[in-house]
Amino acid sequence: MENPAEETPARWERLPSWLLTQTASHAHRLVGDAFSAVGARGYHYRLLATLEESGPASQAALGRGSGIHLSDMVAAINELADRALVERAPDPTDRRRNIISLTPAGKRQLRRLDKRLSETQDELLAPLSPEERQRLTELLSTLLDHHNRRTGTRH
Repeated sequence: MENPAEETPARWERLPSWLLTQTASHAHRLVGDAFSAVGARGYHYRLLATLEESGPASQAALGRGSGIHLSDMVAAINELADRALVERAPDPTDRRRNIISLTPAGKRQLRRLDKRLSETQDELLAPLSPEERQRLTELLSTLLDHHNRRTGTRH
């Protein structure tokens, strides 16, 4: 005789909060593995993408633009600078500050990471049609925007 508990899912398994958390765990793993395969981390992508979109910036402005806390920012910039993906130069208007800029090698790395990220999105969303993917993105954006407004959070 089958165990009835095996037939009936736990009551939490259909809760949106549980489903979001479980899916986020898979997404985090997939993205982490994809970036790790090319010697990168999520912070690297966020910094490179922010620099490409906004241009050279101070570390503080990069932190605000990328949503990376300043305490993590220095280490991430150091990692990127050590690989010549970004350049650090004194700010001509305030020599105490550094301006961070994207190098040509950084732009190439960003293209590689964009490709990996696109492949990861396809893997994560494989069972969904293009229309379902678009709708899911819209719904998640609506949820995130709502909660960010309520908490005053930007990212």
